[in-house]
Amino acid sequence: MPDRGVGPLIALVRRLALAVGALAAAAFIVYVQRDGYVDNNTDGPIGLIDAFYYATVSLSTTGYGDIAPVSDTARLWTILAITPLRVLFLIVLVGTTVELLTERSRQAFRIRRWRSRVRDHVVVVGFGTKGKAAVDTLLGDDARAERIVVVDTDRGRLDAASAMGLVTVRGDATQSSVLRTAGLPHAASLIVATNRDDTAVLVTLTARELAPRIMITAAVRETENVHLLRQSGADSVVVSAETAGRLLGVATTSPNVVAVVEDLLTPDAGMSLSEREVEPAELGGSPRHLRDIVLGVVRGGEVHQIDSPEVDALERGDRLLFVKRVGAAKPPKS
Repeated sequence: MPDRGVGPLIALVRRLALAVGALAAAAFIVYVQRDGYVDNNTDGPIGLIDAFYYATVSLSTTGYGDIAPVSDTARLWTILAITPLRVLFLIVLVGTTVELLTERSRQAFRIRRWRSRVRDHVVVVGFGTKGKAAVDTLLGDDARAERIVVVDTDRGRLDAASAMGLVTVRGDATQSSVLRTAGLPHAASLIVATNRDDTAVLVTLTARELAPRIMITAAVRETENVHLLRQSGADSVVVSAETAGRLLGVATTSPNVVAVVEDLLTPDAGMSLSEREVEPAELGGSPRHLRDIVLGVVRGGEVHQIDSPEVDALERGDRLLFVKRVGAAKPPKS
């Protein structure tokens, strides 16, 4: 959830400094007026420690009475200075406690209200390079920012996500309570973009237990961990390191191919990969003869190539994987 501009630690330090300042000011006043005070336990003069002791018990309204002002001047300073400082000290002490409880209640109410209203949203675990790129792609496909929830443990990343208008939840996504706070049981899909493969497996296992029917897409660094993600419940697994390595290999001999692939993977301009349902006018036709450049046909949850005999005639319920144009074409790289 969005936070205030000033962090809780900074706010607490400021109030603590104010309380200590009030205590020091009261002790200074008592020490300066020490001749007007009497210690009922000793016959000696009031020292610096005695002044801090009196200021502490006075501002905290404990008031043991062993040290008391006896002169008119000391009593006048008590009225004009010590009492206002006592009130200030109590305001800081009580105000901090009340505000902490109130803020927790307000935050809990906001979370409950948001969770009761949001449905079919997207949860993104990890807002590093992969997670941010995934969010940019979703926003480029006209997804609304308030329907994207980012879960991360890094405050800086969450601040960056909040600046984009996204809903943020701070916590460890391997814990079911954190995913519940993100509204995972009512989400449409989950993107796991953690920096570690073992963390991705744990997040996927936890998410699949909470939401058995949710669409889970996970990223891993090593190919050998793909089967672990699939066994954990991931519907789609992307091998980030291997994909980057293949592009690097292609770029050494065919750099223009990499430029086209980057264009297809960037949804804001040029060409983009997309998916849509078959239109009524396209039923019975071949996917190779449509106006769009069709790359595949999804039927019964399985992807078929366009030259596959199973999808030579499009049927109702089929979905097309095609290339669409988005905005203006990108200028060529120099």
